[in-house]
Amino acid sequence: MDKDIREDMRVDEPESAEAESGLDDLDGLDRPIHQNPLDRRTFIRVSALAGAAGVAGAASVALPGCGGAGGQDGSAGDGGTGGTGGSSGADSAVDGLGGDPDSLAADLKDNVYTRLLGVRPHVGAHEHLSSMGGSRMPAEVMEAMAEANRYFVDMAELHDAAGRRIAEIMGAEAALVSSGAFAAMLVGAAGVLTGSDQERMRLLPNPTWPKVECLFQTAHRFFYDNVFGYAGMRLVEAGTRAEYEAAITDRTALLVGLAYIEHQTRGVPPFPVRHRQEQDPKTLMPLEIIEIGKRRGVPVMIDLASNLPPKENLTKYLEAGADLVVVSGGKGIRGPNSTGILAGRADLIHAARMQNAPVNGIGRGLKVGKEEIVGLVAALERYVALDEEEEIAAWNAKARRLADRLQGIDGLEARYELNTHGYCDVELVWDETVIPLSADDVGRLLREGDPKIIYDGPGPRTLQLEEGEVELVARRLRELFNAGS
Repeated sequence: MDKDIREDMRVDEPESAEAESGLDDLDGLDRPIHQNPLDRRTFIRVSALAGAAGVAGAASVALPGCGGAGGQDGSAGDGGTGGTGGSSGADSAVDGLGGDPDSLAADLKDNVYTRLLGVRPHVGAHEHLSSMGGSRMPAEVMEAMAEANRYFVDMAELHDAAGRRIAEIMGAEAALVSSGAFAAMLVGAAGVLTGSDQERMRLLPNPTWPKVECLFQTAHRFFYDNVFGYAGMRLVEAGTRAEYEAAITDRTALLVGLAYIEHQTRGVPPFPVRHRQEQDPKTLMPLEIIEIGKRRGVPVMIDLASNLPPKENLTKYLEAGADLVVVSGGKGIRGPNSTGILAGRADLIHAARMQNAPVNGIGRGLKVGKEEIVGLVAALERYVALDEEEEIAAWNAKARRLADRLQGIDGLEARYELNTHGYCDVELVWDETVIPLSADDVGRLLREGDPKIIYDGPGPRTLQLEEGEVELVARRLRELFNAGS
């Protein structure tokens, strides 16, 4: 932590003291928010595990990188890499997750969760969802965290060093580690409100000055934007481009944009691109919001959160002039799911640091352990060194293999589909007159079954599945749909 934070910002801290609607059909996945107010949490609850139940006979569509229904020969088709997919063979071996589905099924019955707490883990055929455990940390991340646990360290020095390294990687002036992306938005908003004024910091979340408005375009509203109110901001919403510009006044403290708007209109998990709707031409893209902020002299925060891949998003918005960028430390980066990154302008990061744990500001309770900080940096180093095309090809190969294994079931289509995040998933479409199961039936049976399986949209995702888990999912789905038919 820099000198004036160390010396001036132990605010009130003694020396010793140490955050409902349903999904009726796939066509609604990408509706504008005012037409279908479906948040990410509701999406997961209603559509998880189910697929597009009752939609029969969808036409095959050839898509770049993914090829309609799964093939019968086990080949990868246009978008895969043959039958040898995986997050990486090395990762699977080092992580101790072998390819034998029977051994994996046995492990799901007897593990640390079942022994200590009686909680039954599931096969994660879903995206990197925090509510479902996030993502798996690779072996090198776990090893770094275990080594970090052996030593004590000055947390202020550790935060300083981690922030510097993350800033170097992302091409930012400065950065900090937070307790998840939500906490990054909280301390980032607080830093924008107060600057380095300690008296103002003491007043949060009840600011007494007028410059407290956080402006959103309606299309960029999202489930977690209440965080800005928690910091003390007042949310203002505008619909059209003209209304947005007119809403910027001398009370506007921050403009917020969402990265996912570039590839889908809703903040829901990725879904087949053939269901994607065209953006309303009045919707501002993140780079446009950045330009408006620069022109009008108002800071801009871009919520990148889990929008990785592509890897270029780590630097794209900062290079364009975003003042703050928020990233989840788990999810695509595969660091600890309880970590996040706030990167951007040095003065705003400095102000946010003055309110972030371990300092006694609005973020004091949102502390991050030394092991998690080290794990995040190790995960980020690993992530930027990955061959992204090779990684996506491996995900696609697993999706192709799963789609192949689900062919030949009467009434069921298992489609290998390109999704809105740029990789391939399996979409399940079935005829309920042949397979008398509703979406809710499928979700319940998969949750109650052995093994327990969870997926979060129109079909199972394979990006987080290890080798034997693809076969476990295929077996269970074949059993379920054959019995149902």
